[in-house]
Amino acid sequence: MRDLVYPSLMPDAEYVHDAFARIADRYVLTNHVLSCGMDIWWRKVVTARIRKWKPQRLLDVASGTGDLALEIQDQCPQCEVIASDFCAEMLVHAASRGIAKTIVADALKLPFKDHEFDVVTVAFGLRNMADYPAALREMNRVLKPGGRLVILDFSLPAGLLRAPYRWYLHHVLPHMAGWLTGQRDAYEYLGGSIEAFPSGKGMTDLLESCGFSQTDSQPITGGVVTIYEGTR
Repeated sequence: MRDLVYPSLMPDAEYVHDAFARIADRYVLTNHVLSCGMDIWWRKVVTARIRKWKPQRLLDVASGTGDLALEIQDQCPQCEVIASDFCAEMLVHAASRGIAKTIVADALKLPFKDHEFDVVTVAFGLRNMADYPAALREMNRVLKPGGRLVILDFSLPAGLLRAPYRWYLHHVLPHMAGWLTGQRDAYEYLGGSIEAFPSGKGMTDLLESCGFSQTDSQPITGGVVTIYEGTR
């Protein structure tokens, strides 16, 4: 299968880096408020899956302030968890919150050898990358044969929830985020990025084009977010 490419939809890396650097200090609180605390539960759902696999080594890509990495580190004590992100300002917070191992790294060129990890995770990060296929191929490369990729990201719900959610996404969320962080412009692109991000079969097709098999997508919270899986 040929690679699926989304050249006009993917964000500018320099803009994203600058935006996250500016909101790093208020990022965790803002996420909790904007999701009404649901982001905590979403990460617990992902971690419960991973715990069953009993991984020994896990890489959390685009880890940011380390929310998912922290949950996995707490619930999977046998697992070495490494948090990576291309924004050093975000990782400062991850380390201060207790992440044992952090590394500043571009997801498009991960500084790891082939086949190093049992699991790779990326929560709310792939959507912000400048090249989805390139990032996914890098994640595939560092996974051991049979290793699993888990993606947690926003999606658009279907049915009656879709219209009010899109209104919230484009008209309410930027105002609330701006008030909480003082950086409204850092959130103004969020709605568009969610609209453009491949979801459902679009994402599983992309995963397969990047070398993953046994792909799956599971919408949760009415489809506001979706968990995707793929096996190397």
